Amino acid sequence: MILVTGANGQLGQELQALKKAYPFDFHFTDSEKLDITHQKRVNELFELQHFDYCINAAAYTAVDASENDKLAAYEVNVVGTTNLAKACEKHGVRLIHISTDFVFDGKKCTPYTENDTPNPTGVYGTSKWQSEKNALLYNPHTIILRTAWLYSSFGKNFVKTMLALTDKNPLNVVYDQIGTPTYARDLADTILQIILNLEGEKFVPPHLWGTYHYSNEGVASWYDFAQSIFELSKQTKDKKVNLQPIRSAKFPTLAKRPSYSVLDKSKIKQNFDIEIPHWRDALKRCLNKM
Repeated sequence: MILVTGANGQLGQELQALKKAYPFDFHFTDSEKLDITHQKRVNELFELQHFDYCINAAAYTAVDASENDKLAAYEVNVVGTTNLAKACEKHGVRLIHISTDFVFDGKKCTPYTENDTPNPTGVYGTSKWQSEKNALLYNPHTIILRTAWLYSSFGKNFVKTMLALTDKNPLNVVYDQIGTPTYARDLADTILQIILNLEGEKFVPPHLWGTYHYSNEGVASWYDFAQSIFELSKQTKDKKVNLQPIRSAKFPTLAKRPSYSVLDKSKIKQNFDIEIPHWRDALKRCLNKM
């Protein structure tokens, strides 16, 4: 049985969409069904139900809002993760915890590896970095999956925002933040493939636990990403969108964004034999679902 928290988020809904493609039983829960910030409620669920894995897709992801609501971000991202990690350790449950490129400051100009030292610059990134440390501290049978620029046919995301703004003239998008768009369906599929790999091991080698990076392949700016959305979307094929590249300084935000957050995926490909699609191919598949 796999427990999935944050079931109503982009990743959670993609996991629900894939559930029939894998030989697992799932227990999907959201903040209304399970408040992970309450240790007693978490413990009660683990006492009542047997789980083999927990995919923690629950998170406070409002990057700018977290700057003014630090407590809320820490409650969900740190306290909630800690509660789950402790319950997993007590009941012998393997934990897969989702994290973010925001744990890095974005000052590198080469892809970030799992050995690079995190240096978050805002509340959101700091809370996620602390959540990673606590997950591994309280449950050594944990896999941390850092991802970036997540989008989906579900929920709110950059792709849907761009498609809703096709008539804005001009439409300004920053070009000096570099990363890789990640289709949440591909991330969900990768998580379940990892679980399949772990299921085949009676004893999981210690080196398989720990931190991994996952995004789609390739590199883009937000401007490149937006341009591809309009180019590949059937909704906008007959529209001429006046897309204009701007510097981040022209679009100030409460929380500083990493200027470079390309993730090196060598480790996850090697350890779990994962094939990763290019971001434009993934985007085509997502747009076809919309």
